[in-house]
Amino acid sequence: MKVDIFDFHLPEELIAQTPLKNRSDSRLMVLNKENGEIEHTVFKNITKYLRKGDCLVLNDTKVLPARLFGVKEDTGAHIEVLLLKQLEEDNWETLVKPAKRVKVGTKLTFGDGQLVAHCVKEEEHGGRVLKFEYNGIFYEVLEALGEMPLPPYIKEKLDDRDRYQTVYAKEEGSAAAPTAGLHFTHELLEEIKNMGVHITFLTLHVGLGTFRPVSVENIEKHDMHSEYYQVSKETADLINNVKKQGGRVIAVGTTSTRTLETIASEHNGEIVAQNGWTDIFIYPGYEFKGIDGMITNFHLPKSTLIMLVSALAGREHILHAYETAVQEKYRFFSFGDAMLII
Repeated sequence: MKVDIFDFHLPEELIAQTPLKNRSDSRLMVLNKENGEIEHTVFKNITKYLRKGDCLVLNDTKVLPARLFGVKEDTGAHIEVLLLKQLEEDNWETLVKPAKRVKVGTKLTFGDGQLVAHCVKEEEHGGRVLKFEYNGIFYEVLEALGEMPLPPYIKEKLDDRDRYQTVYAKEEGSAAAPTAGLHFTHELLEEIKNMGVHITFLTLHVGLGTFRPVSVENIEKHDMHSEYYQVSKETADLINNVKKQGGRVIAVGTTSTRTLETIASEHNGEIVAQNGWTDIFIYPGYEFKGIDGMITNFHLPKSTLIMLVSALAGREHILHAYETAVQEKYRFFSFGDAMLII
């Protein structure tokens, strides 16, 4: 399967640079996955498309303010560090710019010495393992010194860092937000719950690999990034019960989808409580075992995410929907509008 068949023309001005004032005022395209029919509405009207007994599954990961700006102790050179993954103790896998200035043994300082890092290992493509030293609690120091690691296609500065978090974000660990959830407000979630729709949470920490382009011609040869997830017994039991009662399981975002499909694939369609790392790559031909529908944003051309939604709704339906979204001037990507595939 060639990567080019997932391409479409996207005018740059449709890439949303800033979030809307009110989260649930974003537009919502509703796509019927069986026949490709499209409806246009606004996100707060999503209640019209949900039914009593359905289950929404949300990802409660919390984005770390993982971008740090520091200096080399010996030369004063400015260095940018992006935290990717915590290893043992205070060692972190990071991306460093400019990487050529940071060798094993290099000492970096941040915020007048509130945070100090030593480079303990060099990896390829600007990767470095840094060991941090600090007083107090690391995440509190990070909260004070770090900035949100916005995706590379967002050029505007974010005035309110909470707008790159879902209102239900809880578990620290993501390098990027699960953006399909950004449209929900506490009020809307309460309204959905009052309809008799179940709401439950899992955790998948989003890695920056989510933005990595597919660089191979045949998508089957793409090396998928790995991300950590966890699902509780309470969530697993609820989802299985909803399925038994004939309700629909609707994943909020590609991250919730990948988590549920990872587990369902291993357990004959059943969801069980477990944690681990997933590198599942979903593209057309895949048979869904865990979900019935999905809420998602509009994705990059030729990305693994557009391949995932094409697997759920059909490539022709998705490309037609995206063509329509461009014509109707929907806003794309992280701060953009939403699609409900059902």
